[in-house]
Amino acid sequence: MKMTFAAIGLAAALATTPALAAPEKYTLDASHSQILFSYSHLGYSTTWGMFSGFEGEIMFDQEEPSASSVTVSMPVMSMLTGWEGRFQHFMSEDFFGATEEDMVSFTSTAIEVTGDDTALITGDLTMNGVTKSVVLDAKLNQAGDHPMENKPWAGFDATTTLLRSDFNVGAFAPFVSDEVTVQISIEAMKAE
Repeated sequence: MKMTFAAIGLAAALATTPALAAPEKYTLDASHSQILFSYSHLGYSTTWGMFSGFEGEIMFDQEEPSASSVTVSMPVMSMLTGWEGRFQHFMSEDFFGATEEDMVSFTSTAIEVTGDDTALITGDLTMNGVTKSVVLDAKLNQAGDHPMENKPWAGFDATTTLLRSDFNVGAFAPFVSDEVTVQISIEAMKAE
């Protein structure tokens, strides 16, 4: 259920920013980047979780966005659920069987620009020892000089849908939905 999709959203967004002569490195602003995930609990409610404070970078080629790339990673145990009992269950053998070393990661493999500020970012998502290709539907929210930091900054949103069972965390499906909706909102700053 943890998604490293933030990185994916960044790559798509950067692929649509103003033209540059060569790829430039951007790093995630961990304080303003989140990945939210949600699923149906027995049809009674929608349950939410989140990842925040993760790391990632984007190499963006504005003249040829398809040559850009993005990578993101986060510890599985950095998941926020809002209830300690749920967190402990997710980390148990029913789901992740997670340890401190277990990571979720995303590495882009292709970027398809679909509009002035949109792109589809395809990449390899690795979670729970399984790697699958996923596609992020990404949008550039804004790019320009940050008014307080006085350096180039960019913000993106992205969405995707995953199946828990694809990553061997499908316990209790279909009662607890196998399908997980992922929403990503991130900010990235030009690296120095």
